[in-house]
Amino acid sequence: MSLEMIILLAVLAGVPGDTNAAVTPDADAAELSAEGSSISGQPGLLLEDMAEKVMATGKLNPNFYPAQRAAMVVQHFLNSRYGSPYKWFGLQKVHRANAMDVADNERKYEVEIQVQEAISNMTETCSAKVVFFTGPEQKPPQVHASCDDLAKINTTAQEEALYQHYMANDGLLSAQYLPDSYGHIDPDMKPLWHLGAVASSFVMLNESTENTLYNFAQVANVTQLKAENDDLKFDYHVLLHDMVSQEIIHWKLLVTWSPGEGVNVLKTEKLPHCQHCD
Repeated sequence: MSLEMIILLAVLAGVPGDTNAAVTPDADAAELSAEGSSISGQPGLLLEDMAEKVMATGKLNPNFYPAQRAAMVVQHFLNSRYGSPYKWFGLQKVHRANAMDVADNERKYEVEIQVQEAISNMTETCSAKVVFFTGPEQKPPQVHASCDDLAKINTTAQEEALYQHYMANDGLLSAQYLPDSYGHIDPDMKPLWHLGAVASSFVMLNESTENTLYNFAQVANVTQLKAENDDLKFDYHVLLHDMVSQEIIHWKLLVTWSPGEGVNVLKTEKLPHCQHCD
């Protein structure tokens, strides 16, 4: 799969063509569609808004970059706390947002957002606070969010069945290009895709600042590793899209998962930019 195709998929996923479009995910978005982005369809998210250097204070336009940036960080937070191969949270709409300086090196955003759990299609309106640290040392944003109903979605039966299936495999699983250049994902590979998306949220949450807007673009490849305990272990190579810089960023992730322990990202490595990489 060419880098140009990957960039096209990511840009189509993250940058809407109609700035007045309704906030309605397409039919496939309910399962982390091949467009790979929860923010697809958001109105008014313009590149000039994303590039704006002066940070707005007070009441924010919910459709523009400052509000969307904080809301997307909440999405990554929810996925890193509650996500699984059968539970993935996507931002559907920002209802209200405001920002304020709370310290010399801190800015707080308060947002009310509509969040959708993509596999069950359940939605909930959530309130959240996001604090960005603006000092010379980069720190991940602090997030407090209340999405009680979505967090309680019960996927225990599906997860236990998947866990036993993976544990019983004689050969270790592997897959490439989820989705492929045609936007297709084999149904059997969708749990691995969801798991990669959830694991990517750990990275995107940790890397987010007031000058970024990250989306999950693709699982370039994933390999199941030999389990050393009761957790399944996977080596992921994922592609993330920073919609501000338009850069496609490659990361390697060492991920463990079990129904009892949830998703854990043990190791992350940002790969160097490569002009000729597929």
